[in-house]
Amino acid sequence: MPDASKQQSSGSFVTVVVAFGANLLVAIAKSFAALVTGSASLTAEAAHSWADTGNEIFLLIAERRSNKGPDDAHPYGYGRDVYVWSLFAAVGLFTVGAVVSIMHGITELSSDEPSENALIAYIVIGLSFILEGISFLRSVRQLRGTAAEADQEVLEHVLETSDPTVRAVFFEDAAALIGLVLAAAGVFLHEITGSAVWDAIGSIAIGGLLAVIAVLLIQLNRRFLIGQSPSPRAMTAVLKLLADQDDVASVSYLHIEYVGPSRVFLVAAVDLVGDAPEHEIAVRLAALGRLVERNEHVVEAVLTLSLPGAEPLIVRNGATSTQLPR
Repeated sequence: MPDASKQQSSGSFVTVVVAFGANLLVAIAKSFAALVTGSASLTAEAAHSWADTGNEIFLLIAERRSNKGPDDAHPYGYGRDVYVWSLFAAVGLFTVGAVVSIMHGITELSSDEPSENALIAYIVIGLSFILEGISFLRSVRQLRGTAAEADQEVLEHVLETSDPTVRAVFFEDAAALIGLVLAAAGVFLHEITGSAVWDAIGSIAIGGLLAVIAVLLIQLNRRFLIGQSPSPRAMTAVLKLLADQDDVASVSYLHIEYVGPSRVFLVAAVDLVGDAPEHEIAVRLAALGRLVERNEHVVEAVLTLSLPGAEPLIVRNGATSTQLPR
């Protein structure tokens, strides 16, 4: 794997490890608080954190398996494995986090239990917010770096990035922070009104939030599993990378497909400078392909000659970067 891809993978691994540690501590604390207080919102948050902790294990497996190098059966490596395991994590978030929270909230709607030990609930929620915030800031820091390289805003980048592990941590931690606010609101309203309905509504709201995040992550991973194309901006950058080669007169066809996080397979039809004989053209195409494969994100580049009269693709104005898809 190229050095840059190794660095990004290492950064994603650390991000997932930080998230795992934070979620494990938070899950234990929330479970204790839920038992002591009987709060439906805290029970939902405990289920949420245990789901996130389990999901981080899936994401760690995804990171490990996707870094396996190519072999005879998988000539482009195992990069797409990361999307499979990330999909499992998203489904787990839905089934464990969302379904349990919603069902528990519905059963608690008719509860008339008084609010107990609210102070413990507030302390646990506050500590959880700090730990989840640390994990969230770690994922934002990594995303900010890769977003700057891709000349994108952080939120735009998190939706388009080919790295599903850091995206999952970002959304899970964001949902956790919002969920803690909902839990705090449920506990507070239960305490001041004496009605447990507010706590139950908090649990249902947390479940609904998790369901939305899970469906979003499932859809994003599905796109990459079935062959997600890079964004128009990334396609333009790759086109410019090819067109800027001294031996290339024009590019008439370009296909890019992700084979893993920050790794792409590239097929292009080019018109070479000059009118060389066939045997020389074959050598020049092979040399050009090897030159393109020096880019840290290109696993393989397959180049062929453009058909006679084929219209060249246009490099859009302002495309000055040759940063490939991340």
